[in-house]
Amino acid sequence: MILREVLILLAAICLFAGGVYAYLTAFHGEAPMKEVLSTAFAALIGLYAGRALERALQRRLSRG
Repeated sequence: MILREVLILLAAICLFAGGVYAYLTAFHGEAPMKEVLSTAFAALIGLYAGRALERALQRRLSRG
């Protein structure tokens, strides 16, 4: 279970960083590493917050 979470974490940070890098390069001509990593990290926090909210709502709705 922990290995699955670690793999999700690594895949998500790589995908977010890649997307941010592509966007910044395409529209701004440069992609500072600080901006890429900070934005990818913020997206990762949002991903995990969304997952936690989804699980909490599922538990609450399943209780009926």
